[in-house]
Amino acid sequence: MVIDTLTVKDFRNYAAQTVRFSTGLNVLAGANAQGKTNLLEAVYLCCVGRSPRTVRDKDLIRRGREEGRVLTEAVKRDGKTAVEVRLSKSENKRIAVNSLPISRIGELMGAINCVFFSPDELKIVKESPSDRRRFLDTDICQMSKTYFYLLNRYNKILTQRNRLLKGGDGGALHSTLPVWDEQLADAGAKIIVTRRKFIDKLKPLVKQEHSFLTGGAEDIDLEYEGIAGADTAAAKANFLKALSDNMKRDVKHGFTGEGPHKDDFAVRLSGVDLRAFGSQGQQRTAALSLKLAELEIFAGEIGEYPVLLLDDVLSELDLSRQKQLLERIQKVQTILTCTHLELKPPEAVFYAVSEGTVEISSKKQR
Repeated sequence: MVIDTLTVKDFRNYAAQTVRFSTGLNVLAGANAQGKTNLLEAVYLCCVGRSPRTVRDKDLIRRGREEGRVLTEAVKRDGKTAVEVRLSKSENKRIAVNSLPISRIGELMGAINCVFFSPDELKIVKESPSDRRRFLDTDICQMSKTYFYLLNRYNKILTQRNRLLKGGDGGALHSTLPVWDEQLADAGAKIIVTRRKFIDKLKPLVKQEHSFLTGGAEDIDLEYEGIAGADTAAAKANFLKALSDNMKRDVKHGFTGEGPHKDDFAVRLSGVDLRAFGSQGQQRTAALSLKLAELEIFAGEIGEYPVLLLDDVLSELDLSRQKQLLERIQKVQTILTCTHLELKPPEAVFYAVSEGTVEISSKKQR
């Protein structure tokens, strides 16, 4: 899978711009605040339906304008795919896949796939469990529409259960709660098992990537933390028991304290939990290893690599790690942003980004 063309109009600081990408390494170079990251954000928007930087779609529209537009055209093994997102300050965003409007975000999943990494992605390792759950769910949703809809269903049931809990400890609560518990556990068990299987697939790939980046100096491991269950029946039974055991606490606090919405996964380096004790360098390498492992997961599940979006990542790595990373991504279409690049791979296409304009500066630099 490769992105052929990206067109933006009244998006962030771009009035109108079309960029044609090469199938290999594309380097967007320029000073800070010129619009490099905005282009990666535009691609991500067409892949996932939301920005990686803001929850407000209106923030994506160029200042002083009422509407914005992004069009990403990609070539996949089964043909060409185009995703268009239209943004408005007065209406919800509208999305079309191959010129056909979609009514649900789930229909967008898998149209164009990407893996996004920026210095902010360190939160996957060192920040809250919600960041790690988002990492899992974003990947799995891109590969499975079924999972996307399952996650939505679970969240709707959870909202209903929490609303009931906030009502207090009355007769209606005790007669109605088991009905919601059954539905919540049914959907939740499927989410738990899907995530556990994903982590199991991710483990050896993360070990492989981390070993490559560090020269085998450290051993990394992942472990899913949450309700136990190797299959949906076991996970559902354990989830129902947890809901029953914690009912009084849930009623007291007015929310559901157990379930996949609270789960996490540990990232350990030679037995040390990086969430709490790792250095920033170790956390950065671990996060990058997770992202590179994502590429292989996608390739194995859908039969082709996604597009890799790297935002100002090389500046955070020493020269040795930069070389290793650039070597590693040779087989994947990559769009990379930087202020400058010490290493200049001869196969890369370089673009100069300045004040919301993009021009090819060199097709080959040595």
